[in-house]
Amino acid sequence: MNKTSHAKRRQLVVGNWKMNGNQQSNAELLAKVVAGWQGEHNAEVVVCPPNPYLLPTFEKISGSPIFLGAQNLSQYDSGAYTGEVSAKMLGELHCKFVIIGHNERRRLQGETDAQVAQKFIAAQRENLIPILCVGESSAQRENGQHLEVIGAQLQAVFDQVGLDVFKNAVVAYEPVWAVGTGKTATPQQAEEVHRFIRTRLGDLAEEVRILYGGSVKASNAEQLFAIPDIDGALLGGASLDAEEFLKICKAAD
Repeated sequence: MNKTSHAKRRQLVVGNWKMNGNQQSNAELLAKVVAGWQGEHNAEVVVCPPNPYLLPTFEKISGSPIFLGAQNLSQYDSGAYTGEVSAKMLGELHCKFVIIGHNERRRLQGETDAQVAQKFIAAQRENLIPILCVGESSAQRENGQHLEVIGAQLQAVFDQVGLDVFKNAVVAYEPVWAVGTGKTATPQQAEEVHRFIRTRLGDLAEEVRILYGGSVKASNAEQLFAIPDIDGALLGGASLDAEEFLKICKAAD
């Protein structure tokens, strides 16, 4: 694998547990992951459990090189927003990263590009590193609109915050048609979009990490990570299987 193409960027693997797990299964999963990811590594690893498990997860990964992330946050700092969680709260629970604009939030909760941009701002205000998710649906892909859609999702954030703040941010390309479906973008499809995102980042193009998310498995991780513009993965189901997760982390390492 050609590491020189990623020379300026440290590979990153993020496990998004979504709404899965319980105290016992989480403890078993984390014990295996922590045991398998000790010492110094080239790649960074993040786990993003559901909010009730943030503190217990932090306690179990404390002392290991694994970071804690959250799956979402409110764009507001405080107030009458029942069920929401602020960036400051996540910071107090030792989160370093937070996923912003995941396609499930956009589709199921109706999050708009403008709201996603506000959440990005809220995260950075509290020194959390936002993982900004962008991606197209199958219909948009079939109509050849994928770059236009992704460009608009990025532009909504650029318009609010500018480009400079992306020094402390991560972008994740998730083709919606490949999330949880077992389908994976071909290396050519992934490469096209990652290169497009990088060109949109202007002067920061070589600094910002861009992850791929969409049915990444141990069996295809190495092929994806060999693509020069892919800097790691945002994982769903694969992050719930310790052996699979560690194989993917090692492929990024």
